[in-house]
Amino acid sequence: MSSNKNVQQQLGMLKGLLDHGRLVLRLMSDKRVPMYLKALPIASLVYLISPIDFIPDVIPVLTQIDDFAAILIGVETFIKLCPSEVVAEHRADLSGESPYTTAGKSNEDTIDGKWRTK
Repeated sequence: MSSNKNVQQQLGMLKGLLDHGRLVLRLMSDKRVPMYLKALPIASLVYLISPIDFIPDVIPVLTQIDDFAAILIGVETFIKLCPSEVVAEHRADLSGESPYTTAGKSNEDTIDGKWRTK
């Protein structure tokens, strides 16, 4: 019974990581997020593939931990520094709680219209 609970916890953590990744991708493509903030996740990925490490590769487990920590710190800092209303909007949309989300709605709830610019 405890192994079932452990598997559920691991699946919950995996889902949380995937949701976090989707949130970062959405924030990266949002024009309301400043460009200089978008450099944080990119810099984290560059560190991951870079041959320069804070902890040398001679210590097997610690090398992966510092890479994971660099990505985690970069992503968390990025989300914290993004405009809070933009982050809240994307989180609500990802969870299906946004009034603008079309998931689960039928075509009867859609109003057709045209968009025109000058």
